[in-house]
Amino acid sequence: MGNVTVVGTQWGDEGKGKIVDWLAARADVVVRFQGGHNAGHTLVVDGVEYKLHLLPSGVVRPGTLSVVGGGVVVDPRALLAEIATIRGKGVDVSPQNLLLADTAHLILPIHQAVDGAREDACARGGIGTTRRGIGPAYEDKVGRRGIRVCDLAEPDTLRAKVEALMAYHNAPGDAHGVYQVLLALAPEILRYAAPAWRALDQARAEGKRVMFEGAQGALLDVDHGTYPFVTSSNTVAGQVAAGAGCGPRATGFVLGITKAYTTRVGTGPFPTELEDDTGALLGARGREFGTTTGRKRRCGWFDAVAVRQACAISGVDGLALTKLDVLDTLAEIRICTGYRLAGAPLDHLPAGQGAQSAVEPVYETLPGWQSQTRGARRWADLPPAAVAYIRRVEALTGVPVALLSTSPEREDSILVTDPFGA
Repeated sequence: MGNVTVVGTQWGDEGKGKIVDWLAARADVVVRFQGGHNAGHTLVVDGVEYKLHLLPSGVVRPGTLSVVGGGVVVDPRALLAEIATIRGKGVDVSPQNLLLADTAHLILPIHQAVDGAREDACARGGIGTTRRGIGPAYEDKVGRRGIRVCDLAEPDTLRAKVEALMAYHNAPGDAHGVYQVLLALAPEILRYAAPAWRALDQARAEGKRVMFEGAQGALLDVDHGTYPFVTSSNTVAGQVAAGAGCGPRATGFVLGITKAYTTRVGTGPFPTELEDDTGALLGARGREFGTTTGRKRRCGWFDAVAVRQACAISGVDGLALTKLDVLDTLAEIRICTGYRLAGAPLDHLPAGQGAQSAVEPVYETLPGWQSQTRGARRWADLPPAAVAYIRRVEALTGVPVALLSTSPEREDSILVTDPFGA
């Protein structure tokens, strides 16, 4: 049976929650492979809403194994709080259906303190992080001074590592308190700890369906995004192997989630941003507020250049196009088909920070359909102009639409290509 990897192709917030929930219902294993609790998915299952930040989407599905991979940085208190919240909604969460990679790195209060202090100190408003310690935790990871889940099982190792870490951050006096807190959390966290690679290798041997889900989007990738206005991990499909603990061929069908327009949270370049009534309309109709932070999202036209680039980097096989219905009332709809930089045409998003901020979008205007697509479940239900818009997105990005989402409801979807059967 095939595997599926779900990645965002914009700046995150593409509507991955509904898509991963739809796929998770058919998966045997669901794996989160990067990021932290700075992002989230909103799922609606049988009328119950779940807001997930660290837990994989499969956790609300009976009989599905959910795996938090080693590429994720984990705030242990946030993880336990999220488990408690989900249990409070009647979901059984136990070591039988939730596995936490023993190699995952921990987010400590010092990381959150450093994160917040940096944002406050930046005269231009900072990167726009969630202040949850994600970046500093990844820094300590690559600096080889991080504390991992497996360290909680070795008190002497844990004490030495905490003391060294706090000394590095010039807070040695806090080391004992941090150590005691981690010791207290250890028994509950270690209930879920196990070698993630072993579970995934067993799933492969048994022919089980595995879905890999990421957080954020490709344009926030630390290597391939709008650096430095990015997250602190690799968000592209290539991170699956390292972040989950499996071979690169396990990626399977790569499904790229993209909105029918574009949004971004926080600061950083955004070539197609609309700071007018149309941008406000998109935000209002799309209910563009972050799942994790509640922050208002910036809105703009669909950027085919950036999405095409993201799809190439992740090897996207098919698009899941979301929120088409947000465009229903518009008489005209624009798509960015290229850029101009210093008067010269440009067919890609440049790497330089200054160049990214300076590019000007080149637009193509398509007629709107000014009729309802919300709730459509067949291509025959779509207005001709909406179909034409979708076909133009496919042509400009070079990737076919595999799935069309026409509302937040799971049933309001049009399936073109089954990712698990592709």
